[in-house]
Amino acid sequence: MKQLPPRSKVKAADTWDLGSLFADDDAWERAFTRWEKRIAGYAKFQGTLAESARTLATCLKFDLDFDRVGERLGAYAFLKTAEDTADGTHQRMQGRYTNVAARAAQAASFIRPEILAISNAKLKKFLNAKCLAPYRLMLERLIRHKPHTLGRKEERLLAMQIEMSQAAGQVFRQLNDADMRFGTVSDEHGRSVKLSHATFSTMLHSPKRSVRKNAFQKYYRQYADHRHTLAASLNGSIQRDVYYARARNYPSALEAALFPDRVGISVYENLIDSVHRCLPALHRYYDIRRRKMRLRDIHHYDTYVPILAELQTRHTWNKAVETVIAAIQPLGSDYCRALEKGLKGRWCDRYENRGKQSGAFSCGSFDAAPYILMNYQPDVLEHVFTLAHEAGHSMHSLLSAKKQPYAYYDYTIFVAEVASTFNEQLLARHLMEHARDDRHRAFLVNRQIDAVRGTIFRQTMFAEFEKITHELAEQGEPLTVDRFCEVYNGLLKLYFGPEFTIDDELSFECFRIPHFYNAFYVYKYATGLSAAVALSEHVTGGGRRELSDYLNFLSGGCSKDPLDLLRDAGVDMEQPAAVDAALGQFTRLVDELDGLITPA
Repeated sequence: MKQLPPRSKVKAADTWDLGSLFADDDAWERAFTRWEKRIAGYAKFQGTLAESARTLATCLKFDLDFDRVGERLGAYAFLKTAEDTADGTHQRMQGRYTNVAARAAQAASFIRPEILAISNAKLKKFLNAKCLAPYRLMLERLIRHKPHTLGRKEERLLAMQIEMSQAAGQVFRQLNDADMRFGTVSDEHGRSVKLSHATFSTMLHSPKRSVRKNAFQKYYRQYADHRHTLAASLNGSIQRDVYYARARNYPSALEAALFPDRVGISVYENLIDSVHRCLPALHRYYDIRRRKMRLRDIHHYDTYVPILAELQTRHTWNKAVETVIAAIQPLGSDYCRALEKGLKGRWCDRYENRGKQSGAFSCGSFDAAPYILMNYQPDVLEHVFTLAHEAGHSMHSLLSAKKQPYAYYDYTIFVAEVASTFNEQLLARHLMEHARDDRHRAFLVNRQIDAVRGTIFRQTMFAEFEKITHELAEQGEPLTVDRFCEVYNGLLKLYFGPEFTIDDELSFECFRIPHFYNAFYVYKYATGLSAAVALSEHVTGGGRRELSDYLNFLSGGCSKDPLDLLRDAGVDMEQPAAVDAALGQFTRLVDELDGLITPA
């Protein structure tokens, strides 16, 4: 068995260089000590913010400067911990940072309520003051929440409920991650495998159907056995959302969730409507999969195993970088040069080592390079896509930090996935154009279909489930095990189609989705990919203006509301056209796949 090297044995050239944050741990310690001492500076502003625009401006500048230093400190501690999660020194560093950040948040907690307590007439005068010009948008966004902010006593009571309000999610996580035991299954080689959340996914990719079916049934048996507890915890989470929306005078829990991004319900509903219109193409894809796999009927456990075995491809790190750079040429020479320099330089922590955090991520900050963690494997094509994805996030951070002040550089979640999946679209297009033969192209086409299926169709089904269950709670209807399963089973039949066999166990899937405890979030995955598909076609089919508009979007940070940033780039998410464009591409890919492959 191949042994992973300890962190100390990894070549420096294969690791990130965190020097743009801090030269070393000692430099971090010195900055951390100075930063901690600055917390006391908040006290002098408390009770004074209504005195004058100048006083308010001074306080906001102090807060932003404090936060900016804290961002660098937090990023360094987080990245050092990610290098080796068993390293006690950096775990302690991360813990100390978190503790001081919490103390600072408490010391600064007066700022928001004091600003919202200022009379509307005085706030209007303040907003016109020259000294507050750099903070005008930030203040306008804060003031929007005034109708949904209660009196001091009520706000204190709501704040006291925060820990209690998290109980439903904590119950779910403890049950799902700690207490459930799924037993063991045999893989296609007859080896006994302990079934877990991670290995369940592996089993669903097994070429042997009996392995997939057995793992599916064993896994969901636990959710069936715990369905009453899981239904109670999910109901508790939904009731919390409804309670806070009503307490803060929002018409519904959905509108409360959409309010901070200034996103209308039409965006959410347009997504669902567009996906519904495209369901026949999804159903046809499942039938293609069934025919290719020579199955009499198709079940959920048949939808993850590859139709075509992954072709043998190998991309060394440098080859992967060169492939990504070749794919993103439509974004212009400046973008490509900056990214290539970072990827061939020391932005990336490239390979796995003992104790390193799993997966991949991009960690951008205002004053440093936008670092990328990978656990790159040269023989896994999906890791090339992951590199393109994280590189998209990093360039978004780099360009926004370059063009925007600190207050407005950090983009929202609503637009975060656009830049990353945009790059994946360009990579897929590049690879398909250079496919060696029909089988190679079919493999790539199928990958694209499954990416849209998992991100747009599946996440929209989740979003629809959240919408329906919250509406039922708002109407006073009890959310029991049977009601949850009835709603979810109806959606399964709608999304998978009349020819798909829905196993009874699949109704319990609604009890295992962690995102449901952070309601009305998953739709952003679907809208993000939809916008990326539409924009990639807009840029590759356009000229200088279309490219300029997209690069301006990447440089926009949060200087405008998310919908306005996307509208300026060329897509209006308040209209169904962007989602329809993405789903139109999906339909064309299904047509192509049907022509490229025939049952073996």
